[in-house]
Amino acid sequence: MIKSILTNGLFQKSLISVAMLTSISTFAATRWDMATPYVDATHHTQNVIQFAKDVKEATDGELEIVVHSGASLIKHTEIARAVRTQQVPIGEVFIGILGNSDPIYKLDNIPFLATNFDQAKALYAASKSTLESKLDKDGMMLLYSVPWPPQGIYSKNPINNIDDLKGGKMRAYSPTLSRLSILLGATPTTVQTVEIPQAFSTGIIDMMITSPTTGVSSQSWDYLKNYTDVQAWIPKNMVIVNKRAFKRLPKEVQSALISMSEKAEARGWEMAIQENSEKTQMLADKGINVAKPSAQLMTSLKAVGDVMTKEWAEEANAEDKAVLAAYQKQQ
Repeated sequence: MIKSILTNGLFQKSLISVAMLTSISTFAATRWDMATPYVDATHHTQNVIQFAKDVKEATDGELEIVVHSGASLIKHTEIARAVRTQQVPIGEVFIGILGNSDPIYKLDNIPFLATNFDQAKALYAASKSTLESKLDKDGMMLLYSVPWPPQGIYSKNPINNIDDLKGGKMRAYSPTLSRLSILLGATPTTVQTVEIPQAFSTGIIDMMITSPTTGVSSQSWDYLKNYTDVQAWIPKNMVIVNKRAFKRLPKEVQSALISMSEKAEARGWEMAIQENSEKTQMLADKGINVAKPSAQLMTSLKAVGDVMTKEWAEEANAEDKAVLAAYQKQQ
């Protein structure tokens, strides 16, 4: 009887000990909700999902990142502010969406400044430390950045020269693209991604400049016939984290997060290159005329790009101008 009581007592103590250890372990684990703006099918979100898995594995579950895609948690325009104010600890944003707060965020959206992936990498390398400095002042850190495929011209009619763009109704989703439309002699019209098919079908727009990714996701073959692969620019997204949230992590978890960020960045660039090839081919397979631009068209477009580069420099401060100068010196 006594032995039974002792045995039961020891058993109960063991259960209590296990429960305490489990409680401590659960308490020690950190769960981060991550706000992202794009649907799961995009290479950006696929990369983020893998990044979250890598972080959980690398930290033995001490840091779990729960991805909320498709702006389901926070609207795209509000994600950066939400990270800054600790509404969420981590998020992904299109860099250009912050352009109104500082010109440095507009740099990779300048048309015909960086028109291939090598140039895009060089521009990112030149601007990275400045981006980090700007984010730091707002209480945020840059974890990694991944590009979109190059931007091309979608149109109902073929585009052989710059005059074919004049008088058109062009989709615009940023101040930069609105300005480009005006310089091209077109009328900028704000249309969100989900509204593209209806906007073309109803005549609200008859052309747009965007990536092969968006062209495929919006099933552009249903409402237009031409894609001119001008590779106007290669914009990027960035994954940012709140500095205070980062500093609250144990040192070894911080190191693992940085390491997995580097891995995600390298993987994301490769995914973007593959995405460009696959989605451009898919446009052709669906019956769209995928055309290389004429030399005459490219000369005219680059001249417009030069105007926008000068306008950007007039708006930028000395630090931002130094970034542009460093990049141009390499080209």
